[in-house]
Amino acid sequence: MVTNVGRVPLVDLKAQYESIRGEIDPAVLRVLGSGSYVQGAEVRLLEQEFAAYSGARHAIAVNSGTSALHLALLAAGIGPGDEVITVAHTFVATVAAILYAGAVPVLVDIDPETFTIDVQRIEAAITPRTRAIVPVHLYGHPADMDPILDIARRRGLTVIEDAAQAHGARYKGRRIGGLGDLTCFSFYPSKNLGAYGEGGAVTTNRDDYDRSLRMLRDWGSEHKYDHELKGFNYRLDEIQASILSVKLRHLDSWNRARAEHAAAYALALAGTGLVVPTEMPWASHVFYVYPVRTGVRDELQQWLKSRGVDTGIHYPIPVHLQHAHVDLGYRKGNFPHSELAADQVLSLPLYPELQPAQREQVVSAIHEFVADSRAGAALEIAWQRT
Repeated sequence: MVTNVGRVPLVDLKAQYESIRGEIDPAVLRVLGSGSYVQGAEVRLLEQEFAAYSGARHAIAVNSGTSALHLALLAAGIGPGDEVITVAHTFVATVAAILYAGAVPVLVDIDPETFTIDVQRIEAAITPRTRAIVPVHLYGHPADMDPILDIARRRGLTVIEDAAQAHGARYKGRRIGGLGDLTCFSFYPSKNLGAYGEGGAVTTNRDDYDRSLRMLRDWGSEHKYDHELKGFNYRLDEIQASILSVKLRHLDSWNRARAEHAAAYALALAGTGLVVPTEMPWASHVFYVYPVRTGVRDELQQWLKSRGVDTGIHYPIPVHLQHAHVDLGYRKGNFPHSELAADQVLSLPLYPELQPAQREQVVSAIHEFVADSRAGAALEIAWQRT
């Protein structure tokens, strides 16, 4: 029998705010009292701190993760007619940014264990027009970067990492942020490092990219009213920067808490028939979400909802099957692993402030679902078909 401690949210941003209110409120008030609200000292401090944290020479703060991707592509010289390889199983912004640059997204399938790009499929997707590869570190698990970088070096391609969900993740001991040519982060509120509004950043080790990105985010200008490039208003505001600087100090401890919750879930869900996330030996997963797989995803989601447990689906429709992107020319069946993930993945509640009793409510509800004669039979059949 489930011990109900109340609704268990998928994420609880209020709980996180309450835990650091004493640091956040003075930081925000400091900005309000300064009279400087756009791209000032707070942004510069955040950039320095985030670059150091990520192991990169530079960090350029912008107003969203989508803007980060867009400007990274432009800084790398990607433009009309160029092809950019990425995955079909990702949030749509990855592909939208490629289209914003005037380039052509070329999709490949994912590795079904990590949900990241299948490196064995990249070379077959390369044509004379290919200019870049955009691996996505989905759900907080890094893509296998060494073979990606090897392909890029041999083929003369730029690697632009979509790390919107991978703040603090590590690949072979190195933090995501300084591996590829450019790395793009989102600071959307629900992210491991989230603002109280929109925000993003690009990290890079190249000075030329740093200069271009700083101009592109601010109307193409290095000096006021002198516009060297066709740029954008993609600046991050000072309030969000001050909040992010406070939260960056807590990121490692929050990521450790996420990993502890993930380990507890994996242990408690053994034998249920659910496929729990994989962490490859070369990866340090930061569990932006905790995605389990089951062939009766929708039934399980409804069951959990009826027992006070919120869940999410990241993501229910692959990019190539989205109505907005039918013009890419793909069809159902082109990317079977991405399509199966879209049908099977269910994200369970996971955030640093999740309480053991809340986690137990989630686990108990799942065990009840498995024990139910009808649900259990359906789960067994779905498991055999997976």
